[in-house]
Order: sequence, then C-alpha cells, then structure tokens
Amino acid sequence: MSSQAYVWTAVVCVGLLTFVLRWSFIALIDSLEMPVAVHRALRFVPAAVLSAIILPAVVVQDGAIALSASNLRLFAAVAAAVVAWRTRSIFYTIATGMVVLWTLEALWGAA
Repeated sequence: MSSQAYVWTAVVCVGLLTFVLRWSFIALIDSLEMPVAVHRALRFVPAAVLSAIILPAVVVQDGAIALSASNLRLFAAVAAAVVAWRTRSIFYTIATGMVVLWTLEALWGAA
C-alpha cells in the first residue's frame, strides 16, 4: 500500500471514530439519568471553554505573558467584558471589543 493510501485510511478511521464517539453521546443521552449537580455544572462548560480560548490570545504576546499598559488587547478585553456584563449581548460585546482595539491601535500603533 502506498503512503497516500495510509494517509487516507487514517483520515477515514479517525473520522469514523470521531463520528461514533459523538453519536454515542447523542444516542444514549435519553437513557441516562444525570444527577442535578452534573447538569448544573455542565451549564458552565461553554463559558470555561471560551475563556480558555480567549485568555491566551489576550494576555500572551510573543510567547510571554504581557500584562502591561502596552498590551492594547487587555483594554479591549476589559471593555468587551463590561459590555457583556451589562448587556448580555454577544453582538455588542464583539463589536465593542473590536472597535476599542482598532481605535487604540489607530491612536497608539499596532500591538
């Protein structure tokens, strides 16, 4: 078998495995009785995942933690967090973060 066939075989196998794993949770969810505490805890998973994605993008610059005033992304993130807290609107939160970052970059130079 050629190396290209090995690659396609691996891609198909990984795709099938991913599908079966995800499908199993969807298919079995009706038969499982989830404790109230687990159900309550699962409500926080999206926020935790989003924080884990966004935080490094905001505080890490050039491979090092940048918590100084020169990190313009920090100011944009704080402004977006305040808007998210006050409005609970995803659109306003994203728009505010983008506008604040672009404005700061235009005034003080790109971060």
